[in-house]
Amino acid sequence: MTATALPPGPSYPRPLQTLGWGLRPMPFMERCQRRYGDIFTLKIANEGTWVLMAHPDMVKQVFTGDPAVFHAGEGNVVLRPLVGSNSVLQLDDDPHMVQRKLLLPPFHGERMQSYGDLLAEIAEREIESWPGRSRFALWPRMQAITLEVILRAVFGLEEGPRLDALRTRLREVLEASTSTSTMVLLALLGPERVTRLPQFRRELDPVDELIYAEIRERREDPDVAEREDILSLLIQARHEDGEPMSDEELRDELVTLLVAGHETTATSLAWAIERLVRHPDKLTRLRDEVSAGEEDYLDAVCKETLRLRPVLPLVARVLKEEVEIGGYRLPAGATAAPTSTPSRGASARSASSSGRPAPTPGSPSAAG
Repeated sequence: MTATALPPGPSYPRPLQTLGWGLRPMPFMERCQRRYGDIFTLKIANEGTWVLMAHPDMVKQVFTGDPAVFHAGEGNVVLRPLVGSNSVLQLDDDPHMVQRKLLLPPFHGERMQSYGDLLAEIAEREIESWPGRSRFALWPRMQAITLEVILRAVFGLEEGPRLDALRTRLREVLEASTSTSTMVLLALLGPERVTRLPQFRRELDPVDELIYAEIRERREDPDVAEREDILSLLIQARHEDGEPMSDEELRDELVTLLVAGHETTATSLAWAIERLVRHPDKLTRLRDEVSAGEEDYLDAVCKETLRLRPVLPLVARVLKEEVEIGGYRLPAGATAAPTSTPSRGASARSASSSGRPAPTPGSPSAAG
């Protein structure tokens, strides 16, 4: 029977729920799931009402739902201080489709393949700098690779002072924007007020100045049509009325590519290596099959890494109309938020049907 109320959740005040989420989101979310089950409600300051869900059926319903009902752009508002209001991650409905059409051609499959040699060159150069038979922190090295790929493939920069300056500034702003203090500020103040904070502008403005300088330089380049980097391709893109993308649009999409492709990819790569070195037989198989030109096992390793070590704790979709999920009628304006925590109900059924315990995140169930 469908309930008319929201799912259960913590009863303490919204500011305390916000603080619990902002300081340690994963442990907070996991405690709530253990107490309330695979669907529960949180009340977060400046974010309204979140309904978090872990059951596969609920997650699938959100991800396959009508995008006119499940607004992803509104759900990503927390990213606005960094990516800007023109970012494809911030848009819904027709504006989203317009911007997406501009971005699709530079990311055509064949064009992506052409970046393969560049990616291999950057990875090989980075790996050659690693210390032999000594322990070192892996995640920063993966961050170095992904940032270099973005600077070279997206911004089209070559070695030199401009690349060094943008690399340094981007590292600083990315570290600041993903810190715990920033997350707490975003939760307590909301993205609009955070954007206006002087300390936030002091971090972001120097990066914006460098990015706008690159945009101006590239617009004036007489050989821009011969270049293959993403910035040059976006400068040549045209809206349906024939107008080019504005500098602000270009800036926001470039930062979006940075945010979407840097930290997340670096984290996944680091976890993949962590999993593989703990299972030498899987590492050997992967090396042998890739050397033989086969990619099926590589694809399996990537997918299993993402399953065991999800990069994001949740995604958010703002509901534009009432939707029934998990036996509850969620009101318009609420946020449906699939989480990366394992479903209690699905895990129990899996264990029962297979006759063995269901794997948990971090277990060595492996790509093989």
